[in-house]
Amino acid sequence: MSRAVLSIGSNLGDPLENLRSVVDALGDRLVAVSGVYATAPWGGVEQQDFLNATLIVDDPELDCHGWLRLGQELEAAADRVREQRWGPRSLDVDVVDCDGLVSADPELTLPHPRAHERAFVLVPWLEIDPDATLTVKGARMPARELLGCLDATERDGVRRTDLLLVRP
Repeated sequence: MSRAVLSIGSNLGDPLENLRSVVDALGDRLVAVSGVYATAPWGGVEQQDFLNATLIVDDPELDCHGWLRLGQELEAAADRVREQRWGPRSLDVDVVDCDGLVSADPELTLPHPRAHERAFVLVPWLEIDPDATLTVKGARMPARELLGCLDATERDGVRRTDLLLVRP
């Protein structure tokens, strides 16, 4: 069995429906679903804001690479095109953490190499797991502490919306 933390984001097409498509596809694998957050784009590419959320998922049939493949399948179903690094996208599904494993595998680096620098990952993750931890430079650290190390403008740029991913 593997438990993973997935970060999902979208800013093309219908971003809310793109995020909901992930929740719908995961079904009973979902352990927790954060709220939806509006966030400024990361990486310096001019584009509209993203909708982001974090999910905790669990499935006895999937290992960490299985979560990666499933995320890629969900991206493909949302017509994800990889044209520009940090550019706009219909759907982004990142495996942030999987069973606390650390891996330098170029196909799936764990934990996600920049998760500790991204408030749009940490804020929604802490909403659904206040005790979340992440390995950074070989040390397991509280996500709350990592968030506190980020610039205030980065943290303040993650704004909770009233949108819901789980359909009423």
